[in-house]
Amino acid sequence: MSQLTIALTKGRILRETLPLLSGAGIEPAEDIESSRKLIFDTSRPGVRLLILRGSDVPTYVQYGSADLGVSGKDTLMEHGGDGFYEPLDLRIARCRLMTAGVAGGSRARGRIKVATKYVNVARRFYAEEGRQADIIKLYGAMELAPLMDLADEIVDIVDTGNTLRANGLEPRQTIADISSRLIVNKAAMKMKHSLIQPLLEELAGALAERQT
Repeated sequence: MSQLTIALTKGRILRETLPLLSGAGIEPAEDIESSRKLIFDTSRPGVRLLILRGSDVPTYVQYGSADLGVSGKDTLMEHGGDGFYEPLDLRIARCRLMTAGVAGGSRARGRIKVATKYVNVARRFYAEEGRQADIIKLYGAMELAPLMDLADEIVDIVDTGNTLRANGLEPRQTIADISSRLIVNKAAMKMKHSLIQPLLEELAGALAERQT
């Protein structure tokens, strides 16, 4: 029997994805959050779940090590879209990808310094704005960068904006509205179409049910 591998990432995306998978008859054989395992069998024969770091999900799907995956649109924008389709917006884990800076401060003129983990997205965004920007890659605590004069602005995910406000920053421009997407390896879509297409339809049905 052909096997389908679905790549997921722990945290908010996993918590909001599991009910959708359950609606399609896919439930992990054991509790993912409390386990150290990275591969999980499911209640659906021939379907297993792979638990990865969020930024690795598109790579595993692109190269066919996973047939499908669930990834935030921010991660997909940073990664680029080679090697997979994006057939379903799951409309979960919603937030915005934004620029932010010191509250009440005026935007720096001329060349600016921007701290972010979204290096490719930031580079494209400021180029489209016609602004010269030096992009500084950070992996966390973006809010510190403007406070410590490392950067004029940051590019980061904003949910409620509370973390920005708590650190004396304010959101500025929205780059993109973000939600989690289901992605499918292009080769798998052809080779395993008879397995993947029904799953896509079941997930779409579970989504529609959730919206009503």
